[in-house]
Amino acid sequence: MRGGANNYIPGAAIVPRIGKGGFWMSGTVRRAGDGAPLAGMRVQIWAHTTEGREDDPHSHGATLTGPDGVFRLEMPQIVPAFGQAHGHLAFEGDGFKTVFLRPVMASARDTSLSAHFVLQPV
Repeated sequence: MRGGANNYIPGAAIVPRIGKGGFWMSGTVRRAGDGAPLAGMRVQIWAHTTEGREDDPHSHGATLTGPDGVFRLEMPQIVPAFGQAHGHLAFEGDGFKTVFLRPVMASARDTSLSAHFVLQPV
């Protein structure tokens, strides 16, 4: 998606949490065609938050999907940047095309946001 890759840091560290937390980013990763959940897939997450800007390295982190293709990572509260409260996510891995997502929150007061990947083989 246009603008989704800005401030992406290839190979960002896998972390248990970004910053002090309080906000949850979650979602799923599935294979195109049959919708099978994909385990062990790397998802990078970054955003403009109460603790840093989108371009701050400490505002980035990655997590892996579980056996059910689900990921979940706690991070600081997302705040509006460029007029919208939004997150950035990237699938990074072998065997599938890279995908960038930029989901927009319904309200800047929301304390969670989800995004779902459907991956195409390379």
